[in-house]
Amino acid sequence: MRDHAGVTTSPDPAAVDRSDPAGRAWVDRAVALVEADARRSADTHLLVYPLPPEWGIDLYLKDESTHPTGSLKHRLARSLFLYGLCSGQITEGSTVVEASSGSTAVSEAYFARMLGLPFVAVMPRSTSPEKVALIEFHGGRCHFVERPPEMYEEARRLAAECGGHYLDQFSFAERATDWRGNNNIAESIFDQLAAERHPVPEWVVVGAGTGGTSATIGRYLRYRRHPTRLAVVDPENSAFFPGYATGDLGTTTGLPSRIEGIGRPRVEPSFVPTIVDRMLQVPDAASLAAMRHLAEATGRRAGGSTGTNLWGAFTLVSEMLAAGRTGSVVTLLCDGGERYAHTYYSDEWVTAQGLDLAPHAATLRRFAASGEWLPAG
Repeated sequence: MRDHAGVTTSPDPAAVDRSDPAGRAWVDRAVALVEADARRSADTHLLVYPLPPEWGIDLYLKDESTHPTGSLKHRLARSLFLYGLCSGQITEGSTVVEASSGSTAVSEAYFARMLGLPFVAVMPRSTSPEKVALIEFHGGRCHFVERPPEMYEEARRLAAECGGHYLDQFSFAERATDWRGNNNIAESIFDQLAAERHPVPEWVVVGAGTGGTSATIGRYLRYRRHPTRLAVVDPENSAFFPGYATGDLGTTTGLPSRIEGIGRPRVEPSFVPTIVDRMLQVPDAASLAAMRHLAEATGRRAGGSTGTNLWGAFTLVSEMLAAGRTGSVVTLLCDGGERYAHTYYSDEWVTAQGLDLAPHAATLRRFAASGEWLPAG
């Protein structure tokens, strides 16, 4: 029988039964829908970046822009929804709330609509209009704050106010993904490299937004006992690099990152510095120059975080070349450039930001021609 609160009671006063067969049936259907989406989505491609063959070094780009929602964050959103569903936190009718600067919210809106759930994204007012439009296209609602650090508490408040669930990517990214395998991004990279001339890379290079991707890859490398090292690149104004350098995980900058998707004003809980072998801080102008250089070299337009990744990867390739070492390096193409037509690919926007790409573009041209790496000081 059920009491006035709807809790099933038992003749045994020491037992309380909260089972809900109808609720479990909905969760079963929801998990099946999310898993079916994963099976329908073919694995993302591992592209070869055109380096001179005589260098003996191969550079690969894991093209995450080919996910159904167009970015690396599709993997994270899927994991967060499965984590919430299987933890009993997302139920039928739940309003799902997230604090996000854009791409994660796009992917989460997609999964929320798939499950018939309302979705609210809390984001800085400076988020690119292209990303706002994508969130709304997938049925999400955007709720703006003036300052990025305000996102966390505002998302928590909204979720509590409506009795919904705050996904909290910044806390749960590192635990929602199965880092041992299950076709995570690290396992996918190594499977795709198996037939290459250097199947075990010297380095994997990624940025940190939540810290979830670096945590997954770093743990996987240790679990599989690969000698590959993990490098994390970080843009200006982000707290990850100074926090890593000083060992102070309470480091804050209070400043937004201009490179959407990576960089945070605080060291996020999902960032695991103990599995990061090296961090590199990349100037924003260098990130945008590398992003545009990618378009010139390959015809592929990507976002600013891909430029940050490339700048770090080129740094490491140049060091290997200078030391006479051969091998491979892997980094990520995080999302497509169409999301940044009015920002990173706009010369007017770049000028208004006070950024000068020319010295960094010269560094990239010199590197492509000779392998020499002399970044602008």
